[in-house]
Amino acid sequence: MAQPFKYHETILEVNLTKPLLPNGKIILDMDFEAQIPLQIRRSGRDNPTTGLRYSMAQWYPKLCEYDYEGWHPTPYVAREFYGVWGDFDVTINIDPTYKIGGTGVLQNANEIGWGYDAANTPDLKPTTKAKRTWHFTANNVHDFVWAADPEYKHVTKKSSTGTMLHVIYNYKPNDTKNDSAWALIAQAANEALLFMEKSFGKYPYPQYSFIQGGDGGMEYPMATLLQGSGLGTVFHEWMHSWYQMMLGTNESMYAWMDEGFTSYAEDLVSKFYNKKSSKQGLRDALAGRPDNAQLKEMIDAVPEDHVDGYAGYFQLVKSGKEEPLTTHADHYNSNFAYSIAAYSKGEVFMEQLGYIVGANVRDKILLEYYNQWKFKHPNSNDLIVLAEKISDIKLDWYKEYWCNTTKTINYAIDSLWEEGGLSKIRIKRIGQMPMPIDLQLNFKDGTTEMHYVPLNLMFGEKPTENGTQKRIVHEEWKWTHPTYIVEFNQKLSNLKSVEIDPSKRMADVERKNNLLELNW
Repeated sequence: MAQPFKYHETILEVNLTKPLLPNGKIILDMDFEAQIPLQIRRSGRDNPTTGLRYSMAQWYPKLCEYDYEGWHPTPYVAREFYGVWGDFDVTINIDPTYKIGGTGVLQNANEIGWGYDAANTPDLKPTTKAKRTWHFTANNVHDFVWAADPEYKHVTKKSSTGTMLHVIYNYKPNDTKNDSAWALIAQAANEALLFMEKSFGKYPYPQYSFIQGGDGGMEYPMATLLQGSGLGTVFHEWMHSWYQMMLGTNESMYAWMDEGFTSYAEDLVSKFYNKKSSKQGLRDALAGRPDNAQLKEMIDAVPEDHVDGYAGYFQLVKSGKEEPLTTHADHYNSNFAYSIAAYSKGEVFMEQLGYIVGANVRDKILLEYYNQWKFKHPNSNDLIVLAEKISDIKLDWYKEYWCNTTKTINYAIDSLWEEGGLSKIRIKRIGQMPMPIDLQLNFKDGTTEMHYVPLNLMFGEKPTENGTQKRIVHEEWKWTHPTYIVEFNQKLSNLKSVEIDPSKRMADVERKNNLLELNW
């Protein structure tokens, strides 16, 4: 029976003539036509950069999500989206010379051939039909993407965990370098998958496809579209399977929980695969170049991992264009502010959480976050409540300052003196965001002491992270107090240097005043 409907540009509102009751069921049957545009972003044909024929994303009428907040009829403007999980059964009829990769498992592989029926069989099976039929199914996904081109080449590899990996790319005759670069993706993905599952949770789908497309990287369930074969982008887009395809957070409202956490994971996967941290990679890249004071300062200001995240966040703060992470993804004043907030500040959120609760505890939080919230659309409150339970530390203040405001962290070593047989160091909070403090004292005899000052808003403290280093826990710092005095039982003249946050995980926007070197 036809139902009344109304167009709101790209949103179709259907008003049911009979109400849909709880636990009820309705079937929507829709015929639609669309003209495939020349590709600029996401979906389209004949991309001028890659020359690929069809990249079919955002190509069908998609249900708006309904959750505890109600309907989310957000028009798609090529930024973020929020999807409804379902089971997809997709049949594509296309000219018989075209080759296809996409979301889901090909059901008629024996008819198609081309590596779907058996590993690395190079050709499509012959057909006399005017159109070739491709039949895909995908269960428990919230989107479906496919791409098609007559010149595609297909490489397959079954991972050690049983996941079938597909690499589909634009074949260039006599270009062995191009072939090698794309073939490496299958090998790298196989090597990385065990680490990814150990660190972030089990990959639950039977396959994943890395497809050269017209716009990318861009992530979709069981597939990604890639312009090139760079492994950094490969790891990033695949990690979206965890922080968007399986967790399904509303990206429009919490882009930082998708892009930021994916960037966080990408850095660690790259470190595992390349056997070096992002900071070491930067050092290697700069080796042999003339000394660059600005780059050296940047390297000194960031931790060993997540260099791009911290550098991007500091750049955003200095620009004066920062907006709170609570800003809707489509409503940022500039793409610059959106991109760095979502990717960099979101990445720093997770690494800095490790500074607050301890790195090992943060890692437990990430795994339990996946286990408890996969396929459930968690929001930021869900994440914080879970993190508080696992860490036994209050963290609402962290979300409030880091996500809801643009207040920054800035601590400084203010002064040192001896009094009453004790040496004293006064620390000053200059920025408006309070934090717990790791304070490392280095002495002339080569020994060190780590002094830890928890923040009173935490109602707890992180465990010792480095079991070989002595740690002295002090009384909590009241967030209303701008200064705090740390006492230690050695002569002040024995002190060689004092450093706030030697791990550099705290995103202090002025790192120079964190270190005091003494030349007695």
